[in-house]
Amino acid sequence: MNNNSSAVKTAATEKPGEVSTLNDSPATDTAMVIAIQGYEGSFHQVAANHYFDNNVTVICCDTFREVVKKASNKKESDGGIMAIENSIAGSILPNYNLLQKSKLKIVGEIYLQIRQNLLVNPGIALQDIREVHSHPMALQQCLEFLDKYSWKLVETEDTALSAKQLQQHKSKHIAAIASSLAARLFGLDVLQPDIHTLRNNYTRFLVLQHEDLAQVIENADKASVNFHTDHSRGSLAKVLTRIADGGINLSKLQSSPIPGSDFRYSFHADMEFDSLDRFYQVIKDMKSLTEDLKIYGVYRKGKHHS
Repeated sequence: MNNNSSAVKTAATEKPGEVSTLNDSPATDTAMVIAIQGYEGSFHQVAANHYFDNNVTVICCDTFREVVKKASNKKESDGGIMAIENSIAGSILPNYNLLQKSKLKIVGEIYLQIRQNLLVNPGIALQDIREVHSHPMALQQCLEFLDKYSWKLVETEDTALSAKQLQQHKSKHIAAIASSLAARLFGLDVLQPDIHTLRNNYTRFLVLQHEDLAQVIENADKASVNFHTDHSRGSLAKVLTRIADGGINLSKLQSSPIPGSDFRYSFHADMEFDSLDRFYQVIKDMKSLTEDLKIYGVYRKGKHHS
């Protein structure tokens, strides 16, 4: 992995009221340097490759907190990609808190279908397998397939790490569950593709960049904001009514406790719209109904990839 942050940085000129993005397809031969959580071959890297058309160098981080730290360092990276919710497991609540405390902008998103595969060293057959190693969540996602066999299931730290260790140890009796990217990176065979039980399993990833590096985006049709009210009776209902009356589709509303408060909550809202002017008018109206309001980013709705 190359952690060199020599990638071309985007412009740092952003006027009030303008919105920000990283380009979906960077018009440069120099790879973007992007922080991800997990190891090479992880689904975060798969998402990064899709978003940047394989024109990306990843900085692998152990934790999401480290992702935010690396993405916030303009000298070290061009940004980061961070999972925020899954269609089965739900929201990753700690990541909302990390985002709220950071100076990062949401400049894009991508929805990735999580496709799990049974990987082995070249030449290994099903009858050779005695153990299957992977992250606990990946094992759970594949139980319908795994229950057909009497293999020992071994929980590991990461799907891609399981694939890497399988290759390193040259084991003839161990398989791993991981992405097809991990198979390519580590020279493994995909013995059985798509062994996950539920086919409609998508993870949404946010593309993040330091606010000083973000570019203005055209044709934005989605925004993420955070707000809290005075918690008087009907205060939240008034905000939601204003959003609806403004012709905005509220695609997500996530509550999070306000640290240090007595059971008070802030709300993360994802809003979809056809008119950027209409969105900013609703934001203007919301400010009079809320105690605090912050726009995390205004960007284009993400594409679904399999």
